[in-house]
Amino acid sequence: MNSEIFSKGGSVSLDEVGPRMATLGDVARAAGVSLATASKAINNRSDVAASTRRRVLKAADELAFTPNPMAKGLFAGRTGTVGLLTSDLDGRFMLPILMGAEDAFGAGQVNVFLCDARGDAIREQHHLRALLSRRVDGIIVVGRQTDPRPSLGQEIPVPVVYAYAPSDDDRDLSLTPDNRAGGRLAIEHLLACGRSRIAHVSGDPTYAAARERLEGARAALADAGLDFVGEPLSGDWSEHWGRDAASTLLTRHPDIDAIFAASDQIARGVLDTARDLGRTVPDDLAVIGYDNWELLATNSRPELTSIDANLQQLGRRAAQHVFEAIDGSTRESGIRNLPVRLVIRGSTVARR
Repeated sequence: MNSEIFSKGGSVSLDEVGPRMATLGDVARAAGVSLATASKAINNRSDVAASTRRRVLKAADELAFTPNPMAKGLFAGRTGTVGLLTSDLDGRFMLPILMGAEDAFGAGQVNVFLCDARGDAIREQHHLRALLSRRVDGIIVVGRQTDPRPSLGQEIPVPVVYAYAPSDDDRDLSLTPDNRAGGRLAIEHLLACGRSRIAHVSGDPTYAAARERLEGARAALADAGLDFVGEPLSGDWSEHWGRDAASTLLTRHPDIDAIFAASDQIARGVLDTARDLGRTVPDDLAVIGYDNWELLATNSRPELTSIDANLQQLGRRAAQHVFEAIDGSTRESGIRNLPVRLVIRGSTVARR
């Protein structure tokens, strides 16, 4: 029987083009399953029903399906490549996450394909297709902020872990810093330093990070029977806003003895205004920031106490979860809030 390949321009005989190798897509169609399920079955993944696996393997045998060398590596467990898909290549949050992931991957042992979608959904889909065509073992998706982002979907044939920005689908695994714990930690430190008249300057309130840090801070104050002095002020994430907000707060409430700023940039602005108004930091006024941006924190006067989101550790954890999924461990799901830490410097000391 003479088989033919049909195309937009008509059809040509297989005798003219040589025998066509069966693809994974052919196997999936023959078995009546999705491409992702066919890949999982051939890769002997545990999250495929036994009857489905038998059907897929039977179809692969009948079609004489043979993976190409790179695909064979994938079915064996590894190709030695992982995709890192980000919308924040120029941002400082992505870089420590990448460094942590590379630490976990090991120098020279795993190649990382880094793709910057620049916040564009179409560009992101293009990069995703490119990564899958390279048969990456897994994908880490890094967002530019901690607000939920759209899921890539459940049909991706390799493990996907979301880092910093959680997926909006709770079937995915997302790792994000615990901003509520960070807000609580900042206030508990100020209270331990003997401060009781504490104010708050935040960034854009539409950001989940701003809201969650405020929630954690309020909870810590409530536990101590206190509340903020004045209403927390919200603006942008800049030194300029920090200067303006601190001027407003310290003019209206000169007895404030501590300010919790929701970012290090805001905290730097607070320090400038405190100096302009003749307030001594930390003796007269304690100031704590957030993010532990070392370039800012260590060059402040005095050096800035801050909450560190442990982004390198977050990157390492993301890479470890990808490895575990590749090795056949049951895939986890849901949002995991990872611990943050306090870094104490000269802008906060115990009150004399």
